[in-house]
Order: sequence, then structure tokens, then C-alpha cells
Amino acid sequence: MRTSQWIIAGAVALALAGCGSDEISSPGAGNVTINNPPPITSDPNPNPDPQDPDLVEPASGCPTITDPAGLRDDGTITGPTGTYRVCALPNQLTRSVTLARVPGLLYSLDGRVDVGPDRGAAPTADEPVVLTIEPGVVIFAQTGVSWLAVNRGNQINAVGTAEQPIVFTSRDNVLGLATDDSQGQWGGVVLLGRAPITDCTVAPAATPGTVNCERQTEGAVDPAYFGGATPDDNSGTLRYVQIRYSGYVLSGNNELQSLTLGGVGSGTTIEYFQSHNSSDDGFENFGGTVHMRRIVVTGADDDSIDLDTGYRGTLQYLIAVQKSSGSADSIIELDSANALEDQVPRTHMKLANFTFVHRNPATGNNAAMLFRGKADATLVNGVVTSPMACLRLNGSNILTTDAATDKAGPPLFESVAMQCAVEAFVGSGGLSAQQVADTFNAGTNNDAAFTATLTDTFVNGANEAAVVAADPQTLDAAFDATDYIGAVRDADDTWYAGWTCSSTTADFGPTSTACTSLPSLAE
Repeated sequence: MRTSQWIIAGAVALALAGCGSDEISSPGAGNVTINNPPPITSDPNPNPDPQDPDLVEPASGCPTITDPAGLRDDGTITGPTGTYRVCALPNQLTRSVTLARVPGLLYSLDGRVDVGPDRGAAPTADEPVVLTIEPGVVIFAQTGVSWLAVNRGNQINAVGTAEQPIVFTSRDNVLGLATDDSQGQWGGVVLLGRAPITDCTVAPAATPGTVNCERQTEGAVDPAYFGGATPDDNSGTLRYVQIRYSGYVLSGNNELQSLTLGGVGSGTTIEYFQSHNSSDDGFENFGGTVHMRRIVVTGADDDSIDLDTGYRGTLQYLIAVQKSSGSADSIIELDSANALEDQVPRTHMKLANFTFVHRNPATGNNAAMLFRGKADATLVNGVVTSPMACLRLNGSNILTTDAATDKAGPPLFESVAMQCAVEAFVGSGGLSAQQVADTFNAGTNNDAAFTATLTDTFVNGANEAAVVAADPQTLDAAFDATDYIGAVRDADDTWYAGWTCSSTTADFGPTSTACTSLPSLAE
């Protein structure tokens, strides 16, 4: 069955927290593949070919965890890589637990799974509930509306390795039904924190950036609140983690993406993370201050990166590759145009060492990068290729400077090289294309008529190496100092290899496995 969105019962849709259409990023409008395989069943002789040593054999049972609810043994599930014991997490973890890597065992999410209760916007003395996930663990969604919510005051500790990444994926992926076009097969991972945000929805009259300014998570029916006044809030660690085939649409303009970050603070660590084939954005930051490093986004059906409601962190070493068909929209969608644009903290995207490969010639945003909502932006050491315009600025107020509302001025570009369509720039909302071009060219060592020589899709070639780079640390001390543009310096720079998965969208080399298959859990 193919459908453009999940059909949700009317009573559920009415339970959603209301958000204005201009506050929410546009959802992907592409087809969502939903397969309805038979239920998981126990099988006394489950291995399809016990003589094949490469096939996984199921673990004998589920391990014991410290949470009183324990893990539910859901029998076995069989796919092309073998047969696995399925151990379902409880609906809410009330104690810290560790999910160990066990050969022949998969953990599953059967609906929404909460890590701890919501402990509110203000810090408390309560010990956090911590979900620890060992390297090599695979967690899959048993239903199309399954998702993981790490509530405020609690943490996730998902730390894989380059050789054994942690994988969150769909049931279809386990069964061997996922393809390079599959998407939207479950919800995704949501981290909820206490860092400052704007556009308060729980109490619209609250002062932005305070403990009274909270938002309800987009795409959630039951309460899933975020926001506070703790910039260094810690929601845990994601390192060497993949999230595949996620992002369901609950109703119009309400969707979960691969990774949703709500009010996530700078005490959180997110690095070596891949989003693959999200039916919405690759990741979206609603406010917060988290710094993200070494990020890969492949095949997002909406935007690769979506930042809004007061996000003030930094992003460095980022590869984003869009598909050439479907509803793949911009690589960046920065903030939203609405009546709340003067609220502080003002969204300020700071991005260094990025390589963006945009392939869809007919995106809804009309450009590979769309900036709006009076947001600030600083981009340094980037490479962009696009079959259409590279940059669109919307709204003349994005060029203004206003100390009273923390508006820094026009977007700043330093050492950004772009290979675009005939028209590199688009202006809208009172801006002309020439004004956009003048803004881009006001920085140093920028080139909107660049000829890219990228190899293997995203690795710098001779022309990229010849561009004079800027030092990102002069723009923000949180950045690493670098002396090259792009996310991948040269063929010897392989930070992306091994822990990622490959597809027709982007191949990450022989040490990365296919996204359509599970990594080995045979031993």
C-alpha cells in the first residue's frame, strides 16, 4: 500500500497541540511505503537454512533489565539475514537500563516508548532515567507509529563504534522489504530538553527563553513537552548511530522526522550520526543550544536540515545528499516566517565544513538553501552543488541589524563555493535576486560560479582544495579550527566510513554496509 501520509483517527487528530502553519516546516509530500507483513510468531525451527553459517540464529531468550516491567519476549522474526529473538521494550522506562548486544537478538519499540517521565522545565534533584545502548545493538519499530521519546530530565547513552554502529530502523528493514525508496515506516527518535526556545505553545503568553516557555513536540498526540532556561542541559549522547526509514505524518503539518531535537542543550553530545530516508527532515532542531559534529543525511524526503524556534548551537562536518526525485526539498530550511520573528533567543545557524549535494530540480522551496523568519546565519567553508538555485532569502528583515532583538545582520558567508543552475540566487518576500547575490558576495572567498570536482559524491577534489578556507574559530569558539572547505578534506579523510550505511543516494565505501540490510548480529 502506498499513501502520502498516515491516516489517523479523527479523535487522535483533534488531540494534537495546535501550531500555526507558518511555525512548522513543510512536510514531505512524497509516497510513503507501508508493508503489512504477517505478525511475529515463535518458530521451533526458525532458521530458514541452518546449514548457512552466514545466517543469524535466534538468541535463546531476552536478557534481564533493571526496569520492573522487563523486556517482553515477542518470539522470533525472520528476514534475509537470518532469524532473531525479539525483545520488546516497555512503554515507559522507570529505571536506568542497559540494552546489551546479544548475538541473534533485536530490541523493538511497540508504539511510543518513553525514557523516564517528563520532569518539567526547571532542573530538579531527581536522578535521570538513562537508557544505555551498547555498540552493535539494533532496535526496530514493530508498528508504523512507534517512536522513542527521551523526556526532559532523562538521558540516552547510545554510543556505538565505527565498527559497530547502533541502528534504529523499521520492521520492513528486518524483513528485507525496505528498498532505496522506502521511507516513513516508523516515527523516529525524539530528545526533549530544558534549553531555551521561542514560539511558546503550551502557554503562548510566556516569555520566550524562560522556564515558562514550552512547546509540545510536533507529531505527538500525548504530551511530549520541551523547553526551559538551562542552556547547558544534557540529554545524553548519540555517537555512531544510524536512524533509517523513519518520519511518519500524523496530520497536516505535524510529523516526526528521523531525529527531532526539542530544547536540547549544549551538555548533549551528538556526533557521527546518520539519518537515512526520513519521510520528513533529516533532523530538526526546535530551539536549544546543542553542538553537532560529523553528521550524514541521505535521502530526506523534505529538508535535510531544519532549524527554528531559537536554535543557537553549531554544526560542523556535515554531508547532506538529497535524492533526485520525489519530494526532496531543500538541504537547509532555516526558521519560519510568522508574527513571532522578533522573539529571543533568535535562531542563529552557525555551520562550518559542509558538503551539500542537491539533486532534485523541482523542490518546493525553489532553492537548495532557504533562509527566512528573520533568522541569523553564519556559513563557513562549504561546498554546494544544485541543479537549481543554490540560495533563497525570504523577507527583507533577514538583512537587518537590531541589537534590541539580538539581530546580528545579514547572513554571513565565508569561503563557500557553489555550483548552481543558471540563476544561483532567488529573492522573495520583498528581496530581489540581486540583493541575495550581494549578501553572498559580501563575504570573502565566496564563489557562486564554482565548478565542483567532488569525487565519490562528497569528497573534495582539486578545485575544492584550491579554495582559500577561513578559520571557523574566529566566528565561534565552539568550532574546530580547519584550513579546508567542505566536510571531507580529501581521499585520506574517511571519518564517514564504516559506521554509515550505503544506498543509491550515496555510497560510503566498502566498510559501510547496505542500508537495505541489517549489520551482522551472528556473533
